[in-house]
Amino acid sequence: MTSTKAAVRPPITLAESEADTLADLALAMQGRQPEVSRLLLEEIDRARTVPAGRVPRDVVTMGSTVVFVVRETGERRTITLVYPGEADISQGRLSILTPVGAGLLGLRVGQEISWPDRSGEDRLLAIESVDRPG
Repeated sequence: MTSTKAAVRPPITLAESEADTLADLALAMQGRQPEVSRLLLEEIDRARTVPAGRVPRDVVTMGSTVVFVVRETGERRTITLVYPGEADISQGRLSILTPVGAGLLGLRVGQEISWPDRSGEDRLLAIESVDRPG
């Protein structure tokens, strides 16, 4: 997989509690999924972390339903970002431990990110809407 430089990635926001949980998960998965683990840890490291109640409503968090477009193909996808045990792509539940899942975390409506897909090709993902639980 190729990796994009953090300098060209848009700013992201994470809830402090979510950042801690996800960092633990990424560290635990380093042996089995080293590339996704690294990408997720990079995103957590560069994120602005705030108390959970201060995360803006249009920011992708765990449990969010996200509509995004892959700019290169025009494909519009709707997914719910979940922990690995809840993932079921046939139901639209995408694991945070996938390249796209890790890339969407912390983005806001209107932001785009160049991010590697499963095959290692960089894709431009554009966030159209976010529906957060609660």
